[in-house]
Amino acid sequence: MFSRIFNHARERSDVWIFATMLVSAILSLVASLVLSAEAVHIAANPNAALSCSINEVINCASVMKHPSADLFGFPNSFLGLIAEPIVITVAIAGLAGVRFPRSFMAAAQIGYTAGFIFAYYLFFVSAFVIGALCPWCLLVTVSTTLVFVSLLHYNIREDNLYLSDATSARLKKWMSRGYDRLFTAALLAAMIFLVLYKYQDGLFN
Repeated sequence: MFSRIFNHARERSDVWIFATMLVSAILSLVASLVLSAEAVHIAANPNAALSCSINEVINCASVMKHPSADLFGFPNSFLGLIAEPIVITVAIAGLAGVRFPRSFMAAAQIGYTAGFIFAYYLFFVSAFVIGALCPWCLLVTVSTTLVFVSLLHYNIREDNLYLSDATSARLKKWMSRGYDRLFTAALLAAMIFLVLYKYQDGLFN
């Protein structure tokens, strides 16, 4: 009986984890598609007016013209077009009950951790170096955060990260207390606070 209850709770948890990953990855993919189209548009016409350029602060064109917008020699949004379909596939498979090999999930965590760090690097460059914000980029940052935390939660729970027993037990204990959700809320709240504090009324002028 207890085993059945535990398995049911685990299945419900998996639904929330993979559903969050799926919705977030779809939103990020949509944003990447829009950003890719806008990047091609502005490359052809640097003076083009973009739909997401509303004022001096909310201005996708300013962000796209900065060197950080194509750090690898092509628009950063192209990376989203590559990565997000993989996340969507993993999420759909997870909802269907597929269990991937431990090594695959560990590699996925490493890859998405790099994407998570990159997303926040671009956010800070945009907000504090360029001095402009791109709404689609912000959506990618939020979506990347949700996928990262969901994937991390799953991998810690399933012992996919090749951690020591002591470290794994400590992280599971923290998750059971909801610290991962607290971390996510605090991170997103900090991002919102930084934007509002820095730009204040400029966002709406």
